[in-house]
Amino acid sequence: MNARGRTGRQLGFSLIELLAALGIFLVITGAAFTLLTSSQQRYQTDSQLLSSFQEARLGMDQIVRDIDDSGFPPPSYLIPTFATQTTSVPFAWSPGYPTSPCQMGSLVGAGPGTCTTSASNDYAPGDFDIIIETVPNRLDPSCAPNCPVQWIRYQLAGPNGTTLLRGVAPKVIGDDPSVDTANALVPFVQNVVNNAPSLQIGQTQLWAAYPNMFPSSASLPIFQYTCDTPTTTQYPAPSCWNAGADNSPANIRDVSITLIVASPLPDATTGMPRLVQLSARGHRVNPNQ
Repeated sequence: MNARGRTGRQLGFSLIELLAALGIFLVITGAAFTLLTSSQQRYQTDSQLLSSFQEARLGMDQIVRDIDDSGFPPPSYLIPTFATQTTSVPFAWSPGYPTSPCQMGSLVGAGPGTCTTSASNDYAPGDFDIIIETVPNRLDPSCAPNCPVQWIRYQLAGPNGTTLLRGVAPKVIGDDPSVDTANALVPFVQNVVNNAPSLQIGQTQLWAAYPNMFPSSASLPIFQYTCDTPTTTQYPAPSCWNAGADNSPANIRDVSITLIVASPLPDATTGMPRLVQLSARGHRVNPNQ
């Protein structure tokens, strides 16, 4: 039997069909890589924002603990061997520390109060600068019960005014706490933007995106104060800025703390800074001096 030869030719893809398929493949691959890149950027931004939030949360907890312990131990607490073992005031601003208590200003961040945190006469108690006098490690068995008193300072400064610094210095009789703590400040919380000029808080887009964080498109103080009123009876306790004769740092009872932190990278889609706000309150439990 003779085999019958095949007379038909084999079929395949034409060049045009191959080019069309290749083009479709490239479009799909490009879209997939674009989506992957966008997802990676979003993940990186979210991770950095979460890291900033966690850092700020830990920092907030430390600030609240320091304010809660401010003024400890008062002179009536024990008979010290040295004057550095008791506090003179709960909040150690200049000038006249500690014998002539300064007066806080009548307006937030403005004066005409006499309390300052440096020789440049920047008014304090500060919206962005606080000095606490306390024994932060009073439970340390190596020094209890007569642990030395320390000055603890928090100041918003650093590059572009976005780093909250913390400095701890031992209380030294005759020294200015403002000067001693200034030499001990180190970075504590990064990307704090309560008063960051680089963010241009007043610009329409940022204020519209975060209206509750920046009322009236203005900066937001980190520290705000509530005072006792030993010379009068007022309830609820007034803001220290309106406490009249009682607007002394010795009468500060509560400190409201607000931290607005930003992710190091802007939002990948909108290009706007990504912000979170943390709020807490420190309550001084120790008696007036």
